[in-house]
Amino acid sequence: MLVPLIFAIWTIVRRQEGRRNKKMKQKYFNQNHGLLQEQLISSTEDTTGRMKIFSLEELEKATNKFDQARILGCGGHGTVYKGILSDLRVVAIKRSNIITQSEIDQFINEVVILSQINHRNVVKLLGCCLETEVPLLVYEFISNGTLSDHLHAQGELSLSWKDRIRISLETARAISYLHSAASMSVFHRDLKCSNILLDDCLIAKLSDFGTSKSVHIDQTGVTTLIQGTYGYLDPEYYHTGRLTEKSDVYSFGVILAELLTRQKAFSPSTSSESGNLIARFIMLMTENQMIDILDSQIVEEGPKEQIEEVAVLAERCLRLRGEERPGMKEVEMRLEMIWDSKKVSAHPSLSPSQSLGEQRCDLKIVEAGEDSSSLPNEKLSSVKVGR
Repeated sequence: MLVPLIFAIWTIVRRQEGRRNKKMKQKYFNQNHGLLQEQLISSTEDTTGRMKIFSLEELEKATNKFDQARILGCGGHGTVYKGILSDLRVVAIKRSNIITQSEIDQFINEVVILSQINHRNVVKLLGCCLETEVPLLVYEFISNGTLSDHLHAQGELSLSWKDRIRISLETARAISYLHSAASMSVFHRDLKCSNILLDDCLIAKLSDFGTSKSVHIDQTGVTTLIQGTYGYLDPEYYHTGRLTEKSDVYSFGVILAELLTRQKAFSPSTSSESGNLIARFIMLMTENQMIDILDSQIVEEGPKEQIEEVAVLAERCLRLRGEERPGMKEVEMRLEMIWDSKKVSAHPSLSPSQSLGEQRCDLKIVEAGEDSSSLPNEKLSSVKVGR
């Protein structure tokens, strides 16, 4: 008699827990504007690339219940896990570290923005889970870390000059698209090397749109709370609170300076003067002593005139007054001209016509038994996400 009674009590408790969990998931779904997200996703014209709303059960299974061994990286806004979906697709799943309304708003903001963006140099958002207090975001898996990893890894050969020019061009294309070609203008607001992901072929993928701002295409700017990363933050935006496309241009100028020098935008371990890359970069440009700060590797590899052109472009992007900076379309065109000059040299240990990224792709294609000449550019893109 006792055993059936215990089983009956256990069954009742399990059912009550199930009902509570179901109610909680529904509460979070509503709190995270689930119906609005479903409408947004269903209205996407491209059904083949349409985002999906995942269940929590699916993502727990994909990550072995968010096993620590699956962690790819941690950042200010969340932890990123490697997941394997039921259809065997490898994905990156971002989970919030903290639970606040602003964090919820940022995750939802990223869903709204990325659901409207389709560009080969912007990381693809595959879907989200709205059954948790802060939404979980599911991205394509980008396998090769961040631009910051490659530039600042100690004791390793850095990116070739050719790869650096190409990565800067790909990033500029993505930002230019966000500013002027997307359905709504998008100001990224947190451009930095750690938000540029690199795939197997070192193709750049812009990520982390949690603090991005959508504006009408004819708007020149918007007043907002100051957000961004120290070292990359536009001084004009910092002092006025007015965000414009030129704020992203300034941050991109910092990225160009990092590509030229292989130094971090800001090093808190050093004095404020020597730890600020941009202050030193501008000073040495003014004194015509740029050679003193350039990465020795690109001095050996890159044609002098190209290095000077990129340095001058970086200096223009970094001007204090936004109106004196070029727009991203002009930046993109200048980098296109440098890339098309046919003078970009590869690393000495590689063939003259190929960069490290290109050789990796060719090796991968040969191993797969495919003819690289028959592959479209899009097929060279692999598929990690903002940290």
